[in-house]
Amino acid sequence: MEAQERQLYIDFEKEAIPHMDSLFNFALRMTGDSDDANDLIQDTYLKAFRFFDKFEKGTNCKAWLFRIMKNTYINNYRKTTKEPIKLDYQDVENYYENAKPSTTDDSHLEKEIFDGLLDDDLSEALTDLPEDFRTVIILSDIEGYTYEEIADFIDCPIGTVRSRLHRARKMLYTKLHDYAQDKGYLKNN
Repeated sequence: MEAQERQLYIDFEKEAIPHMDSLFNFALRMTGDSDDANDLIQDTYLKAFRFFDKFEKGTNCKAWLFRIMKNTYINNYRKTTKEPIKLDYQDVENYYENAKPSTTDDSHLEKEIFDGLLDDDLSEALTDLPEDFRTVIILSDIEGYTYEEIADFIDCPIGTVRSRLHRARKMLYTKLHDYAQDKGYLKNN
């Protein structure tokens, strides 16, 4: 390996790898499945490394990675919604022959733990938001990104981010008003 390639690996590791946890958390919220989130992260980092020579040092690497991840997610979503569902009849037949009523699925334990961090009402209200509003509120209020970072990530003006965030919070307020009263966050008037 030549010195230039080695330096590319070192730079990529320094710039991109520290953001993996943030990307994973958002990927998990987008996909709803830890395996799909891991696949999305893997695709994102593969593309990021492939085009790392195009990354401008000194700019916001986190936003760059989020944009790659968002585009990858959208492209994968479009691809899967356009192709018909493929089923292997033999697999379906084997499943029904071997399925036992007492089987448990612990493959989604991480998702269940993650979902357990918020009450069901909160998770449901967040999930029910339209995707544009849900994305902005997750990035801002859960992940803690600035308006500028969010605008860069979703590729829109900061004013649009502020507007969507305001509207998303209003929608959540409407959906969660009774919940807040029951939990004692609001006083009955």
